[in-house]
Amino acid sequence: MDDTLTRKGRATRARIVEGAAHVLREQGVGFTTLDDIRGRTGTSKSQLFHYFPDGKEELLLAVAQFEADRILEDQQPHLGQLDSWESWQRWRDVVVERYELQGDHCPSGALFLHVGQARPGARAIVTELLRQWQGQLARGMRALQANGLVAAELDVERAAAALLAGLQGGVAILMSTGDSTHLKAAIDTGIEHLRRARPTTAA
Repeated sequence: MDDTLTRKGRATRARIVEGAAHVLREQGVGFTTLDDIRGRTGTSKSQLFHYFPDGKEELLLAVAQFEADRILEDQQPHLGQLDSWESWQRWRDVVVERYELQGDHCPSGALFLHVGQARPGARAIVTELLRQWQGQLARGMRALQANGLVAAELDVERAAAALLAGLQGGVAILMSTGDSTHLKAAIDTGIEHLRRARPTTAA
């Protein structure tokens, strides 16, 4: 639908999606109504259905894409520049800081725990997000290999999948307890695994 909207229309639709995302993070999908979203965004019923003719399900799908995009954007430019140990440490620090600041209202939690559940369209967005995220991590690991910092024998895809799984587990615990210890441990252990995979000739 974005292609048929004016610039003002796209801005209005984006404002509704962002407002809906905030409400869903706070209340969860099962406890959020369209009236809640209209109240938060100052949108009339007719206006809401103009931008989302299929109602709540269409809006939830737009929110899922918004949250997925934000998760990756929040890690840039560091996620795209993982070619040294220093750059991996900077990425680690940014990820931990962002999730600590976002706490219960992080986009990852909204997407994985609320919006993406039992909704085929949203689950497809989650799947694509994870594919892109793992791909960026794997690309960074290959950059380390190219720079002679990690052995060529390292199974990059497996290591990237394990790091991403540990990170998401740490985020889930952080959201449940408010404690980032497990998130830090998961990322640090993943990076330590890479360091231990140095070529035998590396200093």
